[in-house]
Amino acid sequence: MLNFTFHNPTAIVFGQGSIARLSERVPVNARILVLYGGSSAEKNGTLSEVRTALQGRIIHEFGGIEPNPTYETLMRAVDLVRSNDLDFLLAVGGGSVIDGTKFVAAAVHYQGEPWEILESHGAVVQSAMPFGSVLTLPATGSEMNSGAVITRRASKEKLVFLNGHVFPQFSILDPTKTNTLPERQLANGVVDAFTHVMEQYMTYPAGGLIQDRFSESLLQTLIDIGPRVLDSQPDEEARANLMWVATLALNGLISAGVPEDWSTHMIGHEITALHDIDHARTLAMVLPANLKVRREAKRAKLLQYAARVWQLHEGTDEMRIDGAIARTEAFFESLGVPTRFSAYGLDAKAIDPIVHQLEAHGMTALGEHSDVNLVVSRQILEAAL
Repeated sequence: MLNFTFHNPTAIVFGQGSIARLSERVPVNARILVLYGGSSAEKNGTLSEVRTALQGRIIHEFGGIEPNPTYETLMRAVDLVRSNDLDFLLAVGGGSVIDGTKFVAAAVHYQGEPWEILESHGAVVQSAMPFGSVLTLPATGSEMNSGAVITRRASKEKLVFLNGHVFPQFSILDPTKTNTLPERQLANGVVDAFTHVMEQYMTYPAGGLIQDRFSESLLQTLIDIGPRVLDSQPDEEARANLMWVATLALNGLISAGVPEDWSTHMIGHEITALHDIDHARTLAMVLPANLKVRREAKRAKLLQYAARVWQLHEGTDEMRIDGAIARTEAFFESLGVPTRFSAYGLDAKAIDPIVHQLEAHGMTALGEHSDVNLVVSRQILEAAL
């Protein structure tokens, strides 16, 4: 097992009715900015619950954070915080709202051009505002980690930053908030969480026995509950488990002491930035293609994945690897999430601009062995056609 330091300071408040406990978590004298996305948080009553829980506090609100949060929108929130001398942020929404809030938390204190936070991948961040979150969409795990992905609309760039100063102080997870979500968003959440686990698990054996077992249990849980999550009548058990699995998938626990990949995400980010395709749907295209192209480098883990997750024990090694990749594709497709470029109106002409963006952003040595160069990235994209 690799050396590691694991620290996660985020408190999780889980369960139905847990928004009422906001008053216990937000400082009494805080001057608060509540950040959210579109109209759904208002329509489904979540904002009303937040306002009730924080009654008597000084509250400002900022809506309109996009599904892929943009620098341009978030800088307006930064200006609002500064002009009103606010000192606490509360994200109400899914991963995009929480990611955006992390950027605002870091940008308010930053003395230079805030886009440098993204260009440095978070290295320049020395402090950040305190904040918490109320999760409404299980998918990204942003509610319990220190990473965020932000898009700059003007230049069509989508970059990641990570910094220990932007862990949420707390996150409230009420599974009933998923009951009004569209099927598309729920399916995206399952695929997003699944791929997060795969990016940390599907590398090479490193002696992290418990990390592997944790990862495999998360994957098996997602396979089990995925169809149930999409039932027209909300399955409360399935949705509660999805919310917790998505959080555990990216809170640092399963990556402690083992190598990580993340090439699927880096390639997927460029597809989203150029074509505005849902993040999870880019992952559904790229992950199976990535496994096909890099099957030799990932052979040992692919065979382990085939046996432990998909119970494939018969046939040659090649047959079991093929079967595991095919079942991964079929699982995504069963959720209504296509795995081919053609389903999104893309063809081979889309590949050159994606590769160009990878090069422009320095994404030329991706993967657990840093061997996913531009040639390999192109092969992955071609395999996704």
